[in-house]
Amino acid sequence: MVKINGEEKNIAGMTVAEYLSSSNYNLARIVTEINGTIVPKSQYADKTFADGDTVEIVSFVGGG
Repeated sequence: MVKINGEEKNIAGMTVAEYLSSSNYNLARIVTEINGTIVPKSQYADKTFADGDTVEIVSFVGGG
């Protein structure tokens, strides 16, 4: 299991790109961190989630 933003998900083996695409995230407005390390967007297609990973996905919201 992988913990994403505090919620357990059965996505071990899935790439970051696959998960984000299936979850309808706007890639231009997010940062993804796995086990405390920010994953560069250029690595999303190659980086896979492993069992036990802790992931934080932060969305940026504009405003004024």
